[in-house]
Amino acid sequence: MADKEFTPYVPAVTTLKEFTLKAILLGIVLSVVLGAANAYVGLKAGMTVAATFPAAVIAMAVLRIFKGSILEENITRTTGAVGEALVAGAIFTIPAFIMTGVWGKLRYWESTMLMLIGGVLGVLFVIFLRRILIEDTELPFPESVACGEIVKAGQKGQTGAIYVFGTMGVAALIELFKNSRGIQLFSESVSGFFRLGRSVLQLFTGELEPVGGAEGYSGGVFLRSPAASPAMIGVGYIIGPRLAAVVFSGGVFGWILLVPLLLFINPGFADLVGGYLPDGETVNWLTLSESVWFTMVRPLAVGAMLVGALYTLFKMRKSLTQGVGRAFRDIKRVKMGEITPNRLEKDLSFKSVITAIVLLMIPLFFIYYYFSQSLGGALLSTLVMTVAGFLFAAVAGYLVGLIGSSNNPISGLTLTTLIIAALLMVLIGLKGPLGVAAVLGVAAVVCCSSGVAGDIMQDLKVGHILGGTPWKMEVACIIGVIAASLVMVFPLSILHRGTPGGIGGPGLPAPQAGLMSMLSQGIVGGTMAWALVLVGMIFSIGLILIKSPSPMLIAVGMYLPLQTTAAIFVGGVIKYIVTRIYQRRKLGKELADRGENVGILLASGLIAGEALTGVLIAALVVADVRLPAIGDNPLWGLVVFALLAAILIGIPLRSLRGATEQSS
Repeated sequence: MADKEFTPYVPAVTTLKEFTLKAILLGIVLSVVLGAANAYVGLKAGMTVAATFPAAVIAMAVLRIFKGSILEENITRTTGAVGEALVAGAIFTIPAFIMTGVWGKLRYWESTMLMLIGGVLGVLFVIFLRRILIEDTELPFPESVACGEIVKAGQKGQTGAIYVFGTMGVAALIELFKNSRGIQLFSESVSGFFRLGRSVLQLFTGELEPVGGAEGYSGGVFLRSPAASPAMIGVGYIIGPRLAAVVFSGGVFGWILLVPLLLFINPGFADLVGGYLPDGETVNWLTLSESVWFTMVRPLAVGAMLVGALYTLFKMRKSLTQGVGRAFRDIKRVKMGEITPNRLEKDLSFKSVITAIVLLMIPLFFIYYYFSQSLGGALLSTLVMTVAGFLFAAVAGYLVGLIGSSNNPISGLTLTTLIIAALLMVLIGLKGPLGVAAVLGVAAVVCCSSGVAGDIMQDLKVGHILGGTPWKMEVACIIGVIAASLVMVFPLSILHRGTPGGIGGPGLPAPQAGLMSMLSQGIVGGTMAWALVLVGMIFSIGLILIKSPSPMLIAVGMYLPLQTTAAIFVGGVIKYIVTRIYQRRKLGKELADRGENVGILLASGLIAGEALTGVLIAALVVADVRLPAIGDNPLWGLVVFALLAAILIGIPLRSLRGATEQSS
């Protein structure tokens, strides 16, 4: 996975076409279409489908007709994938303006400017970070490697194409039959609540009234099986057992430790079971467990993320300063004629990037003044956004290098920014709807910036693997952001008007936006549960003290659904089994590397197949095309795990069988 002797697929000296009109136009269309399709998924389920893979596949299919080069396909994919990243930032924040009552409906110009400025800033921030992160051999960039393998396998003469496109078909069928909006045959995972009985604890004796007493304490453990998700299992396979285990440990802390503990120490929760929520849903232990996780554990995870993010930046301080310093020194040496960088090392001019960032701060200041009606609030919001935007762009890019953009917790980073901004608004006395609007404005720009930064870092790594020109890809990203920003409000508005209850209702709950509206109102209004955030911060400090592998990743695992982290762990376990088989058979390095490459191709196809099918199903739902559901029998999920394990273990070994027999 390391780039110690890295050689791009397309060498620096090449005459291939790259930044062409057809590549850009197709990329713009993909940016808008993939972004709009993902808006529904994000508002419904709280997560989006990474568009890098479907954008790559579509780019190859379409440009092959027009005899496009691999570098043109790279530009199209880069332009098209950024739409999904931008819409992720938008749907996690902008609906909160409606849910808090600050806006009565989605406002076009305000929403567009927040997305546009945030998205472009995300691109500009990444330019400073590209060399630092992409050349870091410690970062596996699992989805970037997967996408690079897909593109290379799609070229003529690549024998690995059968592995990639074969597993793409398998994953597409699995997604079609497990997606609740597809032709559902089985459910992705099963869940259950296991009661632990009743305990009697008397906290006080003597003159004080006992707490607990004969009523006793009750509760149990909520468990959910790993998701039968080819994409998540593929990600776990690529990142390997160690990182997969670290992420899953966060899920264990959050779901199997904290949720049962919180249920147990609140005896009154037992009285809620059997009641009804306002939407008519019955309150049971499953519903209660998920509610406790969402309202208590996730804010705790945000506190852990805050410390983890700062610690990640602290650990990166040398590489950040050295990398930025090296970039500026290289610029100076180029101007003096000491070196002539090849096209693979050319970014947009740092001077132009800095100028653009400063210029973008001007309209940003006026937007925040419009929201807050306060010069001090607008200035403070602008400064907070700029500093936090850059820092979290670095963290987002780093996390994408570790676990891929599909699991990039931009909403957690945004919540951290939101808390900081809200506290500052309270300190300067800006409260009420104006204070909430200013806080959400900062959060929206940071969320769009972090989302775009993570996605672009992934795309730039793919370009690095394939031999794309950095500055051309950066320009393509800016074009994609502008196109998506100008259009994205329309599908959001249609979904809000055309769904019963609108955004925030039962049809489109928008969980991240709901959490942000709760936090912004809670902090500005003085009702925030700071104890949870503080406990999360202390928890993360404890992890740092014991030299935990990655406090940030553990916090991410706490923040994600249990079935997601468990599926990633399953993929890591499968990779461990394969590695152990290689070691037991005493395969040489060449054969082991060959088998690992086959496994990466297979996992790449699994990721791409589910992502592409997920986007297609989302587009059908937006078009009001209903597919017939067959059932939701979870037993078929076991077949999926067995099938995926057989593919990821058996096929690489079979590919080496002939070579092993020959060597023996």
